[in-house]
Amino acid sequence: MQRVTVILFLFLFFYAKAFAQNEKVLSIDDFIEKVKMHHPLAKVATIQIAKANANLLTAKGGFDPVAEFNATGKTFDSKNYYYYNNASVNIPLPVGDIKTGIESNGGQFLESEITSGRSSYLGLEIPIAKGLLIDKRRAFLQQAKIAVQQNTAQQKAMLNDLLLEAYVSYYQWAGAYRLYNVYNSYVQVSNDRLRLVKTLNANGDRALMDTVEAFTQLQNFQLLQGEASIKLTSGVLDLNNFIWDGQGIAQNIATDVVPDTTIFSNNASSKILIDLLQSSALQNPILQQYKFKIDGLQVERKLKYQNLLPTINLKGNILNKEYYALKNLGTSLLENNNRWGIAIKVPLLFREGRGEYRLAKLKIEESTLELKQKTQEIENKIKDYYNQFLLLQNQLETANDAFKNYNSLLRNETLRFSNGESSLFLVNTRENKVLEIQQKIIEIQVKLLKAKYSLDWAAGLLK
Repeated sequence: MQRVTVILFLFLFFYAKAFAQNEKVLSIDDFIEKVKMHHPLAKVATIQIAKANANLLTAKGGFDPVAEFNATGKTFDSKNYYYYNNASVNIPLPVGDIKTGIESNGGQFLESEITSGRSSYLGLEIPIAKGLLIDKRRAFLQQAKIAVQQNTAQQKAMLNDLLLEAYVSYYQWAGAYRLYNVYNSYVQVSNDRLRLVKTLNANGDRALMDTVEAFTQLQNFQLLQGEASIKLTSGVLDLNNFIWDGQGIAQNIATDVVPDTTIFSNNASSKILIDLLQSSALQNPILQQYKFKIDGLQVERKLKYQNLLPTINLKGNILNKEYYALKNLGTSLLENNNRWGIAIKVPLLFREGRGEYRLAKLKIEESTLELKQKTQEIENKIKDYYNQFLLLQNQLETANDAFKNYNSLLRNETLRFSNGESSLFLVNTRENKVLEIQQKIIEIQVKLLKAKYSLDWAAGLLK
């Protein structure tokens, strides 16, 4: 009898460990790497940058040289009225344009301002008021460059959000898996205990009510195990939302894949609040998007300011015979063989220009206020998650101490039961308290890991 009591005592204090299985562990690092490489949202975020680069290429096209050829002629009643052949190249400059070309013109009724025969020209057209500092072409290019930076920040923000969801999903899965294993160990122990109590009852050493008490405890643990199994299945299904292969096909986690539960033993964080706030101010992609938006609006403001200036464009061309525009270039050529022009346009009230410029300034003011508000929100969010993390660390420490104390009470109650000084009901009550605090510890550990990565997410540092 003493031997049987010792066996019961050992089963109550040392939970049986499951036999080693050929399970594959999916580490958090491997999981996150798969998400970053293959998840559709991660690829969509990358496409945003490609689109911005395509727009940048389009903007650069505004400075592409353009070759042009025009030919026209008229023959009527056996008369050669005219023919015009004009080949030209227009070369855009940061300010103005260079245009050069060759002409071959003739006919009986050639227009008087057209040079007959072969000729060539080289000219320059520049604005000296509106469009001198910036024009639509340059503004489009500057905004396209800013858009590349803005879309890069957007890609980081999308990845930051995606990775937080992935981390949370993994930790919920790991917590559900760990809780299921805890219940599983309690079910195994309760099964063994029930068999031993039945043996003791058959030998007349324990009352029949102890058998009922042991069976009721087993049923309670089986119910908890069933609930944990449902949560574990839900956790696996949720995690499957993040598993994709290189061909963009959704994948399911294999049945023999389990999470890495060692993550719960490393909950420390060396991050300091002031460092997080400073890093967020410099690197947070959401704040960067606002800043780049303001930069783009500043370019628009400069462009709209040009509408408050008069339009004054100067044109000058050097002319020469044949197809050598710069042949015999000298003072006499510049004095005699040239064509020039000036175009002036001045709105009398500038109401359109004043309205557009005022609107551009208001957009900047609006976006600046939005940036201040968003900065404040993010700072408070960082502080909130930081406080949560510290409080959860304290709660976890308290829960671990309580677990040790409840375990001591369970060991003591079990010893009293083995000596006939207690009942199985009291042992079960102590055991339920131990299980309850274990549940609480796992719950706090999952929340702690969520808070830890939510802190980096709020600062925009997940990548």
